[in-house]
Amino acid sequence: MQTSDNPPFPAALRIFSAGVIIVLIVGAGLFFAPALVKPRWPWPVTPFSARFLGGFYTAEMAVMAALLFWNRWSPGRLVLVMAFIFTVIVSAVSLINLGYFNFERKATWLWFLVYLASAAVSGLFLWWGRARPSVKGVPLNPAWRGYMLAETAILGLYGVGMLLFPLVVTSSWPWPVDPFHGQVYSAIFLAGAGGTYLVWRSAPREELLVLGLAQFLVGLLAILGLVITDAAVHRIDWTATKTLCWLALFGWIAVSGIFKLYAASHHFSSKTA
Repeated sequence: MQTSDNPPFPAALRIFSAGVIIVLIVGAGLFFAPALVKPRWPWPVTPFSARFLGGFYTAEMAVMAALLFWNRWSPGRLVLVMAFIFTVIVSAVSLINLGYFNFERKATWLWFLVYLASAAVSGLFLWWGRARPSVKGVPLNPAWRGYMLAETAILGLYGVGMLLFPLVVTSSWPWPVDPFHGQVYSAIFLAGAGGTYLVWRSAPREELLVLGLAQFLVGLLAILGLVITDAAVHRIDWTATKTLCWLALFGWIAVSGIFKLYAASHHFSSKTA
């Protein structure tokens, strides 16, 4: 990566990224140690919601680690756009659903502090680089570009549907989802749509890698979390149409991530051959 084409961010962003990763480790605990983390979470979560959120926070932790490692415009631009979309939506949804939160817990105050600060910091650094062009990207053939535009539309429409009509959209999920959680989940899809759109316009190798890794982990851990949780509670009808559709959705997200990882690594191999 050439500094002139891909300049570093100020060291302050790296410090902030390290702090966010520490917080995300707690969120990831919903997947790996739900019995320990759930009693301390800012609001009550069901077993399925806990593992689903924990899987996403694990994927987000990997994305923030990429920003901490590179700390450059690429893949920082991608990470910051996705973080800004996610934190703004979740912050807004949280503020209009204060009744879900237990303000006697320190974790609740920390939740709002981290999310509002993350939205402000990501927005600030995006504004700082608003005039900077993207790093030269990997050449994508027309089929790839068409696919990624379609992916952007699907993720975006699904996310908007969950945000505006959470009960309608989540009625097709394998477990009951209340409106608050549905709207929180919408941020995952909308952040994914924003990231995919950026890569569709210009696909720097680092951004393909980070987006591919994020999608692979989100899809894989969502499915794995469902399997692990149901092994304990036995509430999922695995032959139901809605369960199969949900598995297909997150399986597609995971496979799409693998394709992006392959495209990035294939380009790197051809450049170094």
